[in-house]
Amino acid sequence: MTDSSKSGERRFALGPGVVAATSFAISDTLAKLVFAAGGDVLTLALIRGLIGLSILFVYIRLGPPLAPSTPRVRAIALGLGVLFAAVVYGLFKAIELITVPVAVLTYFVYPLLTGIGGFIFGVERLSWQGALAAIVAFCGLALMIGAYPQHLSMLGVAFALGAAVSRAVFLLVARAELQEADPRLTTWHSLVSSTVLFALAAAVTMNWHPPQNAVGWVSVLVVSVATASGILMLYVSTRRIGPFRTALVMNLEPLLATLISAPLLGEIITPLQAVGGAIMLGALVAFQMWR
Repeated sequence: MTDSSKSGERRFALGPGVVAATSFAISDTLAKLVFAAGGDVLTLALIRGLIGLSILFVYIRLGPPLAPSTPRVRAIALGLGVLFAAVVYGLFKAIELITVPVAVLTYFVYPLLTGIGGFIFGVERLSWQGALAAIVAFCGLALMIGAYPQHLSMLGVAFALGAAVSRAVFLLVARAELQEADPRLTTWHSLVSSTVLFALAAAVTMNWHPPQNAVGWVSVLVVSVATASGILMLYVSTRRIGPFRTALVMNLEPLLATLISAPLLGEIITPLQAVGGAIMLGALVAFQMWR
């Protein structure tokens, strides 16, 4: 096999993961345009869920048959939708309150929290190198937040951390209880229950606000399609290169979100913040490799 063919195979293998990371980065960035156009988090989360369910339904119908599941598996997957709703709402609320790079980088502590939680509950081992990488990553995050040039909404940081904790618990429960379940079915049930929660919240509060201009509505549609595409490509990537390599590729998301938000939103991080973000991402990759 020639070097060019090997290079082509590597690009083919990594392609879905790169597309997933890019899709989520686009979704993170354009969510800010929705809020700038007068839309709110609940409206975006609900519309995103409805469109995502439609796209996932078509994908499941056109794809190979789903693996059969038990009532217990379905119940757990539906229950995970509550955590999924917390992830979506927390991340979008953080993006509304603080800059996209800070929100997404803060949210990306979830692999660290997942690894540490897995160690505490005996799901997996944690080497001393992994523990050291986790400490360095948190120091990088602290540097990035501490070097923010203006007033930083700590409520926004709290929402991002809450989304990260919810994602970590989601992954730990799925790993412990749904290891043999078809991930498409798990995604479907969690998306159904999370969307129902957002619909109930909108009906009960009667306090949801759609975008007030065309840019906002286009952004809602792009966020919805990009998120659904990201979820599907994440599934394809996991099947193609495995969950470990996919997790490494997904570290591109905060980097791409930072790069996209600079020209589109004018959200530029300072050099010291960039150093903190680079330390965090480098330590995160090391943590995922060493733990």
